[in-house]
Amino acid sequence: MRVLVAMSGGVDSSVAAARMVADGHDVVGVHLALNRNPQAYRSGARGCCSLEDSLDARRVADTLGIPFYVWDLSERFAADVVDDFVAEYAAGRTPNPCLRCNEKIKFSAVLERGLALGFDAVATGHYARLDGEGEQARLWRAADAAKDQSYVLGVLTHAQLRRSLFPLYGTVKADVRAEAEALGLRTAHKPDSHDICFIPDGDTAGFLSRALGEREGDIVDTAGRVVGFHSGHHQFTVGQRRGLHLGVPAEDGQPRYVLGISPVTNTVTVGPQEGLAITRIDGIRPTWAVPKPRLGQWRGLVQVRAHGAPLPATIDADADTITVTLDEPAYGIAPGQAAVTYDGDLVVGASTIAAAR
Repeated sequence: MRVLVAMSGGVDSSVAAARMVADGHDVVGVHLALNRNPQAYRSGARGCCSLEDSLDARRVADTLGIPFYVWDLSERFAADVVDDFVAEYAAGRTPNPCLRCNEKIKFSAVLERGLALGFDAVATGHYARLDGEGEQARLWRAADAAKDQSYVLGVLTHAQLRRSLFPLYGTVKADVRAEAEALGLRTAHKPDSHDICFIPDGDTAGFLSRALGEREGDIVDTAGRVVGFHSGHHQFTVGQRRGLHLGVPAEDGQPRYVLGISPVTNTVTVGPQEGLAITRIDGIRPTWAVPKPRLGQWRGLVQVRAHGAPLPATIDADADTITVTLDEPAYGIAPGQAAVTYDGDLVVGASTIAAAR
């Protein structure tokens, strides 16, 4: 089988490529140049697309004896991920750019180009289990719960999963590093990437202020009283506690959290933690990781953060929307996040949270 391996320059994708070679596939490595921000290309950047990463990926490919290419997808990345990120914050929502990158870049743009070039599948270093072939393909949680990435893969369609490979599905991180060391791969002890790759200094609020500008507004409590001021609603997310800089303390002395964001009035509402309690999630733009949409009402689990706990729920789905009713209240769920649904450990599908009530 001809396999295109997306090589980020980290240890996970390095071992994924090595396993594809060991299994006898015709393997080609590709590194994605996604960001034209010069900071992201500096050595030591903490994202996943620095100059250092591309050089590491090339050296691993040389060690494995496979062809290696760099694909410039920065224009599409800017439109589908960066611009989307900024627009979502401007609208008062909280997006997940890594999930959007998987959806629009790694398993859309790359897969489309790979298939056009005659490859049979795309392999990555994600931690998730994919079993079955063709119509029988199913996506499950990884064996290593601490590294499970099924949530960020939950946006993939079944058609995309049929052409995907996740060679690390049954391996824990420590064993991946040991395998890389045994193979002599320079990425064996490389730290994991973190932060948003197009914000290499980790200053999300500063990035958004540069993109959207500053606009002074009020911070109000649930009674509508002004308790503080801000320089732009895009600097806040629902559930946020730190960095509020409130001028008026709460009457009960308890911490206050961001309960709501109004882009129209540029107002941020704060209140007690119990104001974050959510029992219903309304999702839009559903995608399905299973062969047929799971429509109607069914019992399952929903996850709203990459490393969040799965929440028992009743799920009602139709062609355009998903309504999730939680068994117990959850806290800090924000519009714009993804709600990924599971049947046990099986990934069923995903939707974008339009409202959390």
